[in-house]
Amino acid sequence: MQVSPRRFGPEALALIEHPDTDLLLSAASSWEIAIKYALGKLPLPEPPPRYVPSRMQTSGVSALPVEHSHALRVADLPAHHRDPFDRLLIAQAQIEGLVLLTADRQLAPYDVTLRWAS
Repeated sequence: MQVSPRRFGPEALALIEHPDTDLLLSAASSWEIAIKYALGKLPLPEPPPRYVPSRMQTSGVSALPVEHSHALRVADLPAHHRDPFDRLLIAQAQIEGLVLLTADRQLAPYDVTLRWAS
């Protein structure tokens, strides 16, 4: 999405802006954005169906679909974290061999490579 320097620390910004970094946005994150927007918990300048794709395009972010294997992997994860969206992101990162950029320290116990957003 559009990178906001105040939301990321210097290491995260360097990672995001590095030309060799492939940026992906999970469909699970888009789903969470849509839910929070519909509940009035996430104000956006325009509705998610326009906002998310336009920010992805301008920021060079590719879509990461949710596959059945991702959803089913969640059943094998330890219960370190209860948030279903975050658990799905962990599963995707494990299966696809991805690095997960996050500010959520509760994800640290999982067997996945994390980079801290702040």
